[in-house]
Amino acid sequence: MLIHVPRVLNEAQVSEFRRKLADAGWVDGRGTAGHQSMLVKHNLQLPESDPVARELSAAVLAALERNPLFFTAALPGYIFPPLFNCYRAGDGFGNHIDNAVRYDRSVQPARPVRTDLSVTLFLSGPEEYAGGELVIEDSSGLHQVKLPAGDLVLYPSNSVHRVETVTRGERIASFFWLQSFVRDSGERQLLFELDRAIQKLGRDLASHPSVIELTGVYHNLLRRWTEL
Repeated sequence: MLIHVPRVLNEAQVSEFRRKLADAGWVDGRGTAGHQSMLVKHNLQLPESDPVARELSAAVLAALERNPLFFTAALPGYIFPPLFNCYRAGDGFGNHIDNAVRYDRSVQPARPVRTDLSVTLFLSGPEEYAGGELVIEDSSGLHQVKLPAGDLVLYPSNSVHRVETVTRGERIASFFWLQSFVRDSGERQLLFELDRAIQKLGRDLASHPSVIELTGVYHNLLRRWTEL
């Protein structure tokens, strides 16, 4: 299940992010790659310890807290602190699958995070670069993702995916992973679809008793499937 979450950051926020990242201390992105990913990863990344990275990471987390669609789709139990990367002409990231567990070393002791969902938050508009599509492979085929600046995509971390080679301009993004309250992707999708249906029913027939009944079903399923 791929979920497009629009306008996580507004235009002013994107501009501020870009201003602060313009002179950032980018380093070779292979420094944080696993053994297999290192062979196909060619980009720049902002070190996790960089003050700008920490400031903007906190700003992304604050924006996510204000976004109900993100919460409904992801049911986030723990979000790995957002990272930042840059693809310039000639850069790309070949087919890979994200590590099953990441360690958040911003806390001590380091906290293991099971990567249920991967997230890319676009900070460059599609008109600013050529190539650079995020390509995700799942049971329904290949999906090419290239979203407006400020929008993000959620996708399963166990999917094969890549970033096509950039041929013009720069592709700047934030990327991170999260551990969901609901581990199983099928259960998570059912909850997402049910929640969206309840919201629509609530808008159309706010006083209908089925709204309360279905809301109860949603929370009872969430209670059954949640892992804390």
